[in-house]
Order: sequence, then structure tokens, then C-alpha cells
Amino acid sequence: MGNNNSAGNDTSSNGQSGDFLNIFTEMMKLPTQIAQTAMGQMLPEQLTAAVAPAINSPEDAAHWASVAARLQAMWMELQSEQALKASIPANPAQWLGELEGFYQRLPHAKPEAMQKLWEDGAGLWQSLLSQAGSVMAGGDAAAQSQLRKDKRFADPKWQEQPYFALVHQTYLMLAERIIALADSVEGIDSTKRDQLRFATRTLVDAFSPDHFPTTNPLVIERAIETRGESLVSGMEHLIADIRRGQLTHSDPEAFRVGENIAVTPGKVIHETPLFQLIQYTPTTEKVLATPLLIFPPWINRFYILDLVAKKSFVRWAVEQGVTVFMVSWKSADASMADVVWDDYIASQIEAIDVVRERLKVPAVHAIGYCVAGTTLAATLAILARRGEADKVASATFFTAQVDFEKAGDLLNFIDDQQLSVMPALAPEGYVDGRVMAATFNMLRGNDLIWSYVVKNYLLGEGYQPFDLLHWNGDVTNLPAKWHSEYLRGLYRDNRLVEPDSLSALGTPIDLTRIVTPCFIQAGREDHIAPAESVWRLTRHLREAPWTFLLAGSGHIAGVVNPPTANKYQHWINPGPAASLEEFVAGAVEHPGSWWPYWVEWLRGQDGTQVAAKGKRVPGGKGDSVIEDAPGRYVKTR
Repeated sequence: MGNNNSAGNDTSSNGQSGDFLNIFTEMMKLPTQIAQTAMGQMLPEQLTAAVAPAINSPEDAAHWASVAARLQAMWMELQSEQALKASIPANPAQWLGELEGFYQRLPHAKPEAMQKLWEDGAGLWQSLLSQAGSVMAGGDAAAQSQLRKDKRFADPKWQEQPYFALVHQTYLMLAERIIALADSVEGIDSTKRDQLRFATRTLVDAFSPDHFPTTNPLVIERAIETRGESLVSGMEHLIADIRRGQLTHSDPEAFRVGENIAVTPGKVIHETPLFQLIQYTPTTEKVLATPLLIFPPWINRFYILDLVAKKSFVRWAVEQGVTVFMVSWKSADASMADVVWDDYIASQIEAIDVVRERLKVPAVHAIGYCVAGTTLAATLAILARRGEADKVASATFFTAQVDFEKAGDLLNFIDDQQLSVMPALAPEGYVDGRVMAATFNMLRGNDLIWSYVVKNYLLGEGYQPFDLLHWNGDVTNLPAKWHSEYLRGLYRDNRLVEPDSLSALGTPIDLTRIVTPCFIQAGREDHIAPAESVWRLTRHLREAPWTFLLAGSGHIAGVVNPPTANKYQHWINPGPAASLEEFVAGAVEHPGSWWPYWVEWLRGQDGTQVAAKGKRVPGGKGDSVIEDAPGRYVKTR
């Protein structure tokens, strides 16, 4: 992608970047506003119409009137508390109109054709929603071979009644046409085109009819079955989430860090204002002489690699006879306003030196996950330039990017206009982790946002315990200064791959100087660090031997895939490959987890073993430690 100055220069014409900034700002509000609009359809008049088949007696009528009154009271309390009534969209046409304004200012946009599409689409939606709660009689369903398929409408109830069949099929037809319209626009650069596609798809997904109770037969059926209690529960869930400022994915009471999650035994053996260093207790008599030091991303809590015991990468690695250390980053607060990338690189070097000194070993194996892997690459380059490359015996990269030209949909959020609003998101010097969580969730909106809007709010389902999604909602704050510099220097300008363009700790960074053996893992379906983007690290390792592995699934499940799960697959290609396409073409697929392949690669770097005694056992006789794992920092909110 390179430097974005050219994109910045064309923002004055047509106001296009400003329009995109407004659209993206509004998209961040979409889940709660759509949910409020949807629940607002369940006030007395609409509710009575929707559940009319269940009202067969005066007692039934009185019951549903009571349910409607409860919902209305909760609704009014919410509106009073949030003062959001004026901002709630009355219908999808209002939101579609926001995007229409941008379309009209695009070059070669054929305004007459688009105007008719928007008018027809908005008119149809308004007509359908105005008839919500009633059932259209007559008419044959389209032939099955002509029906558009989508997993959101897989339940047979979407086909059984002509009204709901018409609603969802019309929606899918309009969605196709609108997205095709975005794809057909000419005369804009690739960055704007990608932004346009992303914004269009996000808005189209938001207004799926399954997100509104009166156009979702499952919601109506569930309301009748529960005599309205599902709607009351859903309203309670919505209010709770609005108050906490975050969508709930998992039972919030199911997991406690240090009690039933992040419980691999160990001790905190070192601490700074930025991180704690955990050493885990060995479970084998002998261990590899070279210890393993893991750097998790500071965008999330470290225990993604130490979930419940059967999923814990840390526990599994310890059981393989590896001495494991883990960095636990502190969630940012106002005291960290001046923290920058240099501080994280310095922390990685410090942790490396602490482990080497503690165990009296010349080197460590290192793992960097996501952004910490990006930083690990910079750390290796700095150590190489300083003549200290031998401090790291090997480096493993979990879904980590260094070349951001093909960084995927996240690039849609990074241009000059959008970066200019970052200070407003961090008045105290740190970015609220809920903002980052919402952004990442938006990349997979149907899976991580809208399916939960339907389950939690419209169907009123109880929350299920899910360790991975509990972790996903356990957000961390980010130092604003570092976050801004990172987005500009790496994502926007892609300077990390330009030798000596960036420096840290007074040392220029040149990735081509890295000589450390590297293991690079990518996820085939990764939406945060696309496999093509991760592969590009291999382009810059001119002196270092490297091994690349492509894992099934995405950014998290592709990494956290224990052998006992018997899930997914991975691809290995020992031959030469100049591109990801060549790698895939010559790769051999293997079922299940890639962890055993990786640990054999690790042993292949140096298989020497030593007894698991002395300071290999943290907290043993004569060993001074700070506290038990998982430590305080992971619990700081």
C-alpha cells in the first residue's frame, strides 16, 4: 500500500474520505442502534399484531398487554438513561441514504440507475416493515432451484410462510444488487474501492430481516412459546450490554481468571510497569535446555494461550518438556500515555535477558503472536544489528505481519481522515479496549455481532459458557501514542519492510539482517492477519532459514488447536516456494493440530535436555518470586 499521501490529497475533492469517516463512525453504533430499533418494534401495538395467533381469550389479551407494558417500561427507562431516541433510525432507508450520498459523489457512478435502485429498495423495505406482524396470504414459493441460499435463513420457517419467504428472498436479491453496484463503480483508487465494498457489505448485513422481530419468524415463534418472556429477557440483555458498552458473547459468570481459566501452575518471577513475566512449573523430569519465551499480543490478555486445561498451549508445551515463560502485558491506563513501540521492543529484549540470566543459558526460543510477532521481528533485527542475534535460538511467529500491503479489511479503517480522530478516542492517553474489540468484531460481523444480536436480544437465549469468547470480551486498553504511531508507520505507510526506515532504541531496523531460524504459522481463513500478508515475512528473511506452515481456520482457532481436539488441518510444503500460491500448490495436507510438528521443529534446533530442578522450578528453595500465576496484571481492568 505504501505511503498514503496521495489518498490524502484527493480527500478535498468530493469529500470522499470525510464521507467514509462518517459512515465508519456510524457503523460502530450499528449493533446497539439496530437492536434498539428491533426491540422498539415490540411495543404494545406491534407486539399485539405479531402474536395475534396466540391471543385466543381475554386472559391471553391481558397477559400480552402485561408483557407489552413491561417492555415499554424498560424501553422508556433505556431511552431516558441513554438519551438516544433521536439517533435511533426509524427504518433501513435512513441508513441506506447515508451511503447513497457517498455513491452520488463518486466518478462514473451512473446516478440515474443508482437513484432508482435506492428508491425501489427503500420503498420495498418500508412496505415490508409496515406490514410486519401480519401474514401475506396466497402466492406460490419460488422453485427451490431459484431460491437464494444463506445460512441466516436456513431454518424451514423462513420458507413455510409466503410472507417470510418473500421478505428474506427480496433482501438477498437487493443485497446482491447493492454489493454488485459497489463493485462496478469506476474511477476510484483501490483503497477507496475496498472501503466502499466493506462499508456497503457492513450496512447490507446490518439490515438483514432476521435482525428485526417482526420480520423473523423464529423470534415470533419463540415469543409465543415463552408467552413473551424471551422478549423481556432480550430487553434485559440489551440494556445490560448498553450499560457496559460491549456485546456479551459468553456467560459472564462462567469463568474466573486464575480459578477455572489461565490456571497452569507457575509463578511471576519478574515485573516492570509494562509487563509481568510468568514462569510455569515443569511436569517432566527433564526439559529442553533452551527455554521458551512467549510474547502474546498486548491487544488482548495473554491467556488465549492458556485457556481451560484441554485447550491450553502453555500446559501442552510444558507437558512436552519445555520450560515455558510468558509475558503478561499490563492493560494501559493514564500512566502509560507516553508509551511507544520502543518500550515494547525494550520489554522484549529485557524479558529475553531476564530468562537467560535466571537459567544461565545463552539463548531462548521465542514466540510472537500477532502484533507481538511483528514486534519480535523488529527485536530480532535490532539484536542482529547489535551483534547479539545469538540471544534468540529460534523465533516462531503466530499469525504475525511485517509487510502490511495486503493486510486485509483492517486497512479500511486506516487513512488520514480516520487516523485524525484517534486523539478524540483517547482523552486520557489510552484507547478503550472496547473500541478495538468492536472493530475486530466488525470484520466478521455476521458471526461475531449479528448472530449474537439475534440470540441474545431477539430470542432472549441464555448465555452459554465459552472460554474463547470469554477471552475475546476481556478487553485491554492500548497506549494511544503507540497505537497511533503503529497504525501510521506500519499499517498505513508500511515502513517496517523498508530497511532503516524505522528505528527503535536508537537502532535502525532492517529485517533483512535477521539470521535467527524462523517458524512462520498462518491461518488459512484469518481475517485479521491474512495468510498472504503473513507469508510476506518470508520475502524479507534473506539470511535466516525459515519454515512456513498454513493452518486451517483463522486468527485464533487456527493457533489454539490442541491435538486432542482432532479439528481442522494444516499444510506443509518442504520444497521451495516463491509465493503463497506455489506453497499451497505443492503442499501436503495433514489432519489435526500442527502443534506436534512445531515442537519437533523446536527440538530440531537443539534437542539437549537438562534436569528440571533449581530455578527450572519457579518458587523452589531459595528462589524469590513475586506471586502465583497468572499474576495481577492480567486481572487489571
